[in-house]
Amino acid sequence: MKLMIAILKDDDVENAVQALTSESFRVTRVASTGGFFRKGSTTLLIGVEDDHVDAAIALLRANTTASGDQKRATIFVVPVTRFEQL
Repeated sequence: MKLMIAILKDDDVENAVQALTSESFRVTRVASTGGFFRKGSTTLLIGVEDDHVDAAIALLRANTTASGDQKRATIFVVPVTRFEQL
């Protein structure tokens, strides 16, 4: 299992979350600030099985926008050694 940490522009969050959840990805949204986009941003935490990481990235790519040389999102994919729901 992997944890995807995706930092998106606030303008792209609704479309990205809707696309991810419609494909049964579970998403936690965290309001965030920082230097990635120098504007309002939101961090998405997405738990993903190893073989679905590329599909999740493709959905993020298709549902975010870029203008000029500005990036669409910053995504970290981190291995998860243990996962529990209580």
